[in-house]
Amino acid sequence: MNLIALGGVIGAGLFVGSGVVIQSAGPAAVVSFLIAGVITILIMRMLAEMTVARPALGSFYIYAREALGKRAGFAVGWMYWYFFVIVVAVEAVAGGRILQLWLPDIPLWILSLGLLLILTATNMASARSYGEFEYWFSSIKVVAIVVFLFLGALYLFGIWPGSDGGVGNLVSHGGFAPMGTGAVLAAVVPCVGFYTGAEIVTIAAAESAEPKKAIAKAMRSIIFRVVLFYVGSVFVVVAVKSWDSPETGVSPYAAVLDVLGIPAVATIMNGIVLTAVLSCLNSALYTSSRMLFALTSNGDAPQAFTRLSRSGVPRRAIVAGTLVGYASVVAAYTSPDLIFQFLVNSYGAVALFVYLAIALAQVRLRKRIERENPGGLEMRMWLFPWLSYATIALMGTVILAMAFLPASRSQFWLSALTLALILICYQVRKRRGERPSVPPAGPAEDPTGGNREHRDEAPASATEPPRPS
Repeated sequence: MNLIALGGVIGAGLFVGSGVVIQSAGPAAVVSFLIAGVITILIMRMLAEMTVARPALGSFYIYAREALGKRAGFAVGWMYWYFFVIVVAVEAVAGGRILQLWLPDIPLWILSLGLLLILTATNMASARSYGEFEYWFSSIKVVAIVVFLFLGALYLFGIWPGSDGGVGNLVSHGGFAPMGTGAVLAAVVPCVGFYTGAEIVTIAAAESAEPKKAIAKAMRSIIFRVVLFYVGSVFVVVAVKSWDSPETGVSPYAAVLDVLGIPAVATIMNGIVLTAVLSCLNSALYTSSRMLFALTSNGDAPQAFTRLSRSGVPRRAIVAGTLVGYASVVAAYTSPDLIFQFLVNSYGAVALFVYLAIALAQVRLRKRIERENPGGLEMRMWLFPWLSYATIALMGTVILAMAFLPASRSQFWLSALTLALILICYQVRKRRGERPSVPPAGPAEDPTGGNREHRDEAPASATEPPRPS
């Protein structure tokens, strides 16, 4: 569960996208990543409180529905599903482009579809298959970052051969914040997006043998590691290599390894980035299917997606997300500048909308839990309620900033359009009449490799993780 949590956070955005942030904020990008990390940690702590107190298949979809109403729950569940089916497409295309460096004669769409087919087959087999693959993908990413931090530390302390040591690059190219404080704060917006994925652990926890224990342990460990891996590695980048170097903007980690004189830098980084891409693709397929499966529990999605395979996998839900991925890959090949670009921009702020809903739901549910089951608050949000209100204000600020910053304005408005379409779908569903809530039988296997207890009856409440029939 710890590696699933880390795997959700450490994506290609860290290895490649961080270069864009560094170029826009200078060495002070470290501060941007730190602020974004603090916001993410606060959101995850709020989510952990609810998950430990009331484990539920669908996690924050259920909490939003209970705390903010049926419309909010519907919107959160479908926004999150939409976000990850687009991630499936984006990561499949990114993985295909990396493979094309080694296999230039094979068309991009074939390589992308090949990756989709392989990881779809993995997820279709069992939840354990997803867990095993994510374990190894995440392990490779974690090892790569730890080695990177170690080598960077040797260089900065002057122990690495040929290095003079020191952190002069932090101030020698226009100062620590050469683009100004405003640029540092503006860079927080994309940084928050890089952290998206930590919440996957709360969805996977519903299929683990001990949900409360798993989520509590994962959330406690991820706080330190997120700060260390993101902030620490970005600090190494800007301390070893000048922030305004073109190489830093394109591939910051490869630029540092090049300074250290590591041979075959391009091949090493392409391999690591490919691993990160495959990990995100694997997690996106898993997460989108489980969210769609959870949406059926309250009639918010067609009941056809409730069906499970003998191994307890919602294969129809997996196929639904995969088909959208296939269509998007085709769009990337036939209309990269129109359809695919629209899809990419239309999901940019969606995850941030979900994060804001998580924070709002925590404030409402905390009071209810204190009244109904105070003993369930084994993992409390710090300094409640004031820190919760501050987190809501921070998330609201980040979202509003997206609407005004030129670099993210189109993503905000197209994401808002996505939300509007989902709300229209809710109104259509409401007019047709709500179907009775039929809690689906939960997925049967533990993604961490353990076995789940089998029962013959479905759970009485949607707040309890459904068990397999």
